[in-house]
This record gives sequence, structure tokens and C-alpha cells, in this order.
Amino acid sequence: MKMKHIAALAGSMTVLAATAHAGGYVPPVVEPAPAAPIVIEQPVGDWQGGYAGATLGYAFGGKDRVGLTDSASDSLLGNIGELKLKGANAGVRAGYRWQKDRWVFGPELGFEGGDIKGDTDGSIGGTDFSAESKIKNVLALRFKTGYTVAPDTLVYGIAGVARADVDYSLNDISDDYKKTGYIVGLGVEKQLNEKWSVTGEYEYANFGKEKLDFNGLTTEASAKYNNLKVGVNFKF
Repeated sequence: MKMKHIAALAGSMTVLAATAHAGGYVPPVVEPAPAAPIVIEQPVGDWQGGYAGATLGYAFGGKDRVGLTDSASDSLLGNIGELKLKGANAGVRAGYRWQKDRWVFGPELGFEGGDIKGDTDGSIGGTDFSAESKIKNVLALRFKTGYTVAPDTLVYGIAGVARADVDYSLNDISDDYKKTGYIVGLGVEKQLNEKWSVTGEYEYANFGKEKLDFNGLTTEASAKYNNLKVGVNFKF
């Protein structure tokens, strides 16, 4: 009997082994780990370095009311009108820029001259007066801070200090003066290639107030104007 049991058990194990061999080994299914996303760095362009350029502009919207005061009594005699400064201008500039990621910043020195002027005339107490103001030139140190909205396009803000040489006259009596003020504005620059770029800018210039004397009559000049400019830069 024992031998019969052993034989039956051996037969059963043989059948099971054959069945397992016929089906083959099925390994467990393992879910693959998700692949890390591929981040493509967007180019930011190359703006760092020195440059030089030139500008053409047109000034407008300058308002300077001409009021006359008696120097001896310091009493206001009246107003003869308003000087509206406007006119074409041209300039040269040179600067240097640093770049950190998309941010670009640096100083720029510029010199501009042209035909920015205004004149007016009127009468006070039966006496005729005529006045004229002309911006002969402006020397400015600007600081520009920008952001690259595209690899070849920079949008920037402008803030700086400027010194104007102004020719002011009343009834053909001239009293020139120099005055320090400020310039603020916005601009955009577009690269044409590795060296050349073009710019468009809006600026507001304000040179404060200056008291002038004309043979016993005084007035307070306040030169200010808006300026739209286009320009070209060459990168070193």
C-alpha cells in the first residue's frame, strides 16, 4: 500500500510539472516610471557689450508761460503769452550694457542739438513784448533698464540727468543760460543682425525754472518738452 501511495504522489507531481512547463513562467507586470519632462531653454539673445549710435527726433508739447515782473518792486506786471517748444533734433550716443538672463541694463551718454524752440508776443500796459526760447544743445547721462521680450527685441525704461544750453531773449535782448534737469522715457530696440539694431523712443525732458533779468524786467523760464526719437546702434 505504501508503494502505491508513493507512486500515485509521484504521478501527480509529474502531471503538475508538465502543466507548469507547458504554460511557461509569467513574470509580474511592472509599470514603467514616468519620464522626466524635457525643458527646452528659450534663447534670450546677446545684448551685453559696448555700443554707439545716432538719433533723429522731433520735440513737441513744450509749454513755458512768459510772465514779466518788475525787478525793483517784485510785482507781477502780466503775461505776454506762452512759449511752445517744438522742433527737429539729432544726436549721437554711446553706452555699455550688462545682461542677466532676460534683464539688460547700463549707462548711456548722449549729446543732442537741433531746432527746438518757441516764440510768443503780447503787450502789457500798452508796451509790446516778444520772447523766444531755443534749446541749443543737451548733454545727458541716461540709465536704461530693459527686458528681452524676444531674443532680438528689447523693451526698456529710461531715466537720467541732463544739462541744457538755452538761448532766451526778450525784445531782442538775450540772456543765455545753462540748466540741469531730468529725462525719463520708454523705448524699444530691435536687432537687425549681430552688430546693428534700430530703436524707437519717447522721452520727457524737464529743466526746471530759471530766473532771468532783462533791464529791470524779470521772467522765470521753464524749459520742458516731449521728444519722439528713432535711432540706430552699432554694437562693438
